[in-house]
Amino acid sequence: MGNKVPLWERPSVLVGLMIAVLVAGVGIGLVLGLWSGKSAKTQMAGAEQAPAPVISETTSPPPPPPPLPSANEEADDGRPLLQPPPPRPDPGSSEALEFGHASDVVSLVPAPAQPPASPEVKLPPAGAAVWLRNALPVPKTGGKPVIAIIIDDLGVDRRRSERMAQLKGPLTLSYMTYAEDVARQSHDARAHGHELMVHVPMQPQSASYDPGAEVLEVGLPPEEIRRRLDWGLSRFDGYVGINNHMGSRFTSDAAGMRVVMAELRRRGLAFIDSVTSEHTVGAETARHYGVPFAARHVFLDNDQGVAHVRAQLAKTEAYARKHGAAIAIGHPHDGTIEALAGWLPGLEARGFALVPVSTIIRMGNGTSSSP
Repeated sequence: MGNKVPLWERPSVLVGLMIAVLVAGVGIGLVLGLWSGKSAKTQMAGAEQAPAPVISETTSPPPPPPPLPSANEEADDGRPLLQPPPPRPDPGSSEALEFGHASDVVSLVPAPAQPPASPEVKLPPAGAAVWLRNALPVPKTGGKPVIAIIIDDLGVDRRRSERMAQLKGPLTLSYMTYAEDVARQSHDARAHGHELMVHVPMQPQSASYDPGAEVLEVGLPPEEIRRRLDWGLSRFDGYVGINNHMGSRFTSDAAGMRVVMAELRRRGLAFIDSVTSEHTVGAETARHYGVPFAARHVFLDNDQGVAHVRAQLAKTEAYARKHGAAIAIGHPHDGTIEALAGWLPGLEARGFALVPVSTIIRMGNGTSSSP
């Protein structure tokens, strides 16, 4: 027998083995592929059927607001964070107020949220600011509390009116419309360094009081109110505005006061409310018509004695020190003249500045409205 070739060395056997291995590998690959595809489909199906996560629709409540500061808590500059409301006025009875018979310091009634309706009187165009043209220059106050002294009822008693005009100023002197020789008297007062106003008679509550000629009365037609007011304003010139003589009834009447304020707006004049009634509508009508405005805080001489006037001047100082400004009204009585003559020279040394009332209107400390 010759030499035999081993099976694994024969070419045909080697080719067959290679084919067998290849076929086996392909088969194993197919089996593995089918198994992997089935597993992936199963996982995808499970994922599609899984429930979506639940998202809560409720939200957490908002944090509570910070607590309000207490009345005793202070800001960085030491001022109380909660300011007390301004005191309501307590001016006393209308009858007493007609002649300044009120001893309490008063503040003006706050204006209502809505201005009074004005169906009869249209808001006229504002005239040139005559009150600023006729106002005295603003004195240097050095940051001190300021005080304005208005003396009204002037011109009728000429001797006492002249004595008042001789006092150290600047005072604000308000002359009666029906006083004789009022143009000369007011001119002399201005020459002495005082500011001027017109003291306009207005109807009081009591018919037993006589406010004087050409008085403004409730129920008069608007054209008659304007005529009487025009007569009073034509008696002299150089004034910053008007204040009411008596007038507890008229200043409480919205219809009449609208006519007055419309005319003051047209003429560019200011209004000072003497506050002879706790029901005055002077503040709200002045604001509605854009009339420069302030109100008195203290009556000086409801009792004409010197001691009482001095006590009222002390109240004026206390009010100014607390609020930054004060307006006091007095009259040409002997006791008032004497008390003022002793009080005025030392005012600056006591830490106050004497100013005309127009300065307080400009400062906005007299519950004034914008011109």
